[in-house]
Amino acid sequence: MLNLHLLVASYFDNLALNSTLVVNLSLQSKVEIKKNQAVRKIIIAGNWKMHKTQAESLEFVEKFKSEIENTHEAREIVLCTPFTSLTVMSKNLHGSRIQLGAQNIHWEDQGAYTGEISGVMLTEIGVSYVIVGHSERRQYFGETDQTVNLRLKSAQKHGIIPILCVGETKEQRDEGATEKIIINQLQQDLVDIDQSNLVIAYEPIWAIGTGDTCESYEANRVIGIIRQQLDNKNVSIQYGGSVKPNNIDEIMAQPEIDGALVGGASLEPASLARIANYY
Repeated sequence: MLNLHLLVASYFDNLALNSTLVVNLSLQSKVEIKKNQAVRKIIIAGNWKMHKTQAESLEFVEKFKSEIENTHEAREIVLCTPFTSLTVMSKNLHGSRIQLGAQNIHWEDQGAYTGEISGVMLTEIGVSYVIVGHSERRQYFGETDQTVNLRLKSAQKHGIIPILCVGETKEQRDEGATEKIIINQLQQDLVDIDQSNLVIAYEPIWAIGTGDTCESYEANRVIGIIRQQLDNKNVSIQYGGSVKPNNIDEIMAQPEIDGALVGGASLEPASLARIANYY
């Protein structure tokens, strides 16, 4: 009888031990998942395109600063302004939590490249981010994957974080070629690029400025495909394309999406602040 009691006690001791191990492993897994998610920085970037004079830029910032006083400190906020506003914005943003971004960068430091701007010029005025390969540059100004690659290298050479834009047209999506187009862009754009100093923005071209937003679950799916192509799985990947205050919560609820590249909705302080303060 004594042996039977010992066997029963031993059984329950082992059961309790195994249960404790399972619980601990479960908690550890959750911690690891949170750690992995935490590595990917959340970045909300406003792309002003060809909008706002210097005076209008300063007026925006004065209102915007007060709107984001309580924004979660882990969220990076970037304003990508026209070149004419970069200097005054740099002075006004000094000491604030807002990072300054440009909308283009040339691959040479100087030369006969009318209308271009170099990394040397951007770093001198404190630019931290730069948009590269936006669909409007590809569509209207002859940007190719080869020149995108050169611009990415230039940004990284000068310590500027590039935001690489990729995405498909409506025709390409209708043909079922979304994955093929984006994977091809990544393969060409990212040759010899340091993925530890990189942000990617998935911007379906058909959703930019049209009011048509890619469904959040579909954006999440495509961004997941983008992440699969990367050596560094912790690259922050944004969604861009008609991002607005009324859809940002749903967009940011998706597990693969690490922020937003915001166009028209970034032109009003309250609108961009609501996006930065999602949830």
